[in-house]
Formats: sequence, structure tokens, C-alpha cells
Amino acid sequence: MGEKRVLITGGTGFIGRVLCQELLKKGHELHVLSRRPGDEVRAICGRVTPVPEMARVAEGPSFDGVINLAGAGIAEKRWSESRKEVLRDSRIALTRELVSALLRNDRLPEVMVSGSAVGFYGAQGDNRVTEETSPNPEFTHELCKDWENAAAPLRDKEVRVAWSRTGLVVGRDGGFLERMVLPFKFGLGGRIGNGRQFMPWVHRQDVVNALIWMLETPSASGPYNVVSPNPVTNRTFTSTLARTLGRPAFFPVPAPVLKLALGEMARLLLTGQRAIPQRLQDQGFEFQYPELEPALKQALGKSE
Repeated sequence: MGEKRVLITGGTGFIGRVLCQELLKKGHELHVLSRRPGDEVRAICGRVTPVPEMARVAEGPSFDGVINLAGAGIAEKRWSESRKEVLRDSRIALTRELVSALLRNDRLPEVMVSGSAVGFYGAQGDNRVTEETSPNPEFTHELCKDWENAAAPLRDKEVRVAWSRTGLVVGRDGGFLERMVLPFKFGLGGRIGNGRQFMPWVHRQDVVNALIWMLETPSASGPYNVVSPNPVTNRTFTSTLARTLGRPAFFPVPAPVLKLALGEMARLLLTGQRAIPQRLQDQGFEFQYPELEPALKQALGKSE
């Protein structure tokens, strides 16, 4: 895929803003669908064309590729029924609306890369999780399944569709790591629950690289686990984080306390997936940050 017109949703987000920078470096023409004011979108994303409303997508001009990353933060608030609806609408309803607009355009895109998450598989214990693993039906699975299915009508029209089942993204200035770091800095960090649950982490730069790889690789289609090839347990993650920060990790968070504080959302932290990027590796994708400690050092500004 040479220099193309690319539409991005979620372009002002934690992953999207870095993705925009990388795509601009490669010479692509970027259009960012966002409700934010145009000047704000350009301040965050760079030399892009803001698209203020979905109707513009249907009206044209057409796009060669689409990367769909929009979605409210899954861990930002307790999962009340109303919050669950926000999580679903910001992913599923928006993706359906986007697909409907693209289908009304005079020309379909060549490719759509659409967001998903390893939450697709639900809790998996110590099982090695590849793209072939049968999911455990629970809220995160249903959310991700419906999110992925919302993009399927494009595949039915012979558009190449790839899904990024992303893990816990490690990067500077945002994401889940920013929330984890504060108690550690005060010496109050520690494992969560028994610490044996796996954390399918991935560095933000590898997420961005994988999204671009899916966009530009003609053979890339279907679901991809966008996670480090080296998942670790929560115990290992928190001890590595503490070591990187030069702080102790003496204060574990007991599971009952977490369940009391977070309700159903506590499952995000107390269960996990030993997810492996099987299809990315089989198809030759190379990770820039395959190991946790260098990834954390870069994200925390501790790199030499």
C-alpha cells in the first residue's frame, strides 16, 4: 500500500495520536473523525484533515483505508449497566454507523483495520491463548464479539478486514500504566489478588506498528492478537515495575477489596489471558519491545 487516503477514528486517543504521527511520516493523507474542534484535532494529531461528522464519510471523497479505534475507556469507571451501554455504544454502535456510511460511499475502502481486545477470550487462566482459542462467554467477550461483528458487512463486500485484539498497552503519558505507577511511587504498590493471573501486555509502539502492518500488508486479514510474545503474571509485572521505578512492592491488593471497590470490573484485574501473538509471528511481524523491562523503561522515561 503506497501513499493512501486513510480515515481514522479514535485518532486523538492514547494509541491514535502516535499512530497518526507514524502514518504521516510514511506520507499517508490522514482524515480523523472526531467531535473535537478541528484546531484541537490538528494540535494532537498533526497535519490531518478533521472530519467533524459521520455524514462526511458517506458523502465522500472515498478512502483507501480505514483504522477504527474509537471506544470509551474500559477501565475508566465502574461497570454499572449505564456504563456498559456507553462501552457498547462507543464501540459497536459507532462501528455499525461507520460501516453504514462507508457502504453508502461511491467507492469502498480497500481495507479496514478495526479495534478489538484480548478480552474477546474472557478469563482463560493459564491456558495459552491464540486466535484459535475458544472464548469464555462473559461481558468482555460479548462486547468484543459484537464489536468485531459490526465490521463484518464490509468483509461481505470483499473489503479486507483485520481485527486488532489488543492487550494492556504500555506507553508514556497515559493508559493503564499511568494509573498503576502512582501507588508504586509512594511505595504502596504490589501484586493484585494472588498475582498468578496473566497480563497480556504490549508496548504502544508495537501496537502502532502492528496496525500499520495490517493496513499495508495485502495478506493481513481476520483477527490478530496484538500482545507481546512474552506475557507475564501480575506478580512478575508488578515486581518488574517496582524494580524499574526503584521502589518496593510490599502492598498487595486483596481480591475481596478489589471486588468491593470495582464490582464486576475487578475481573479485568483478577483474571487475564496468557495471550500469544501467534498469527502476527507466523506472518513475519517483528516486535520492537518483546520483553517487559525494556518496554517499561522506555514508557517510564528510564531508558539509557
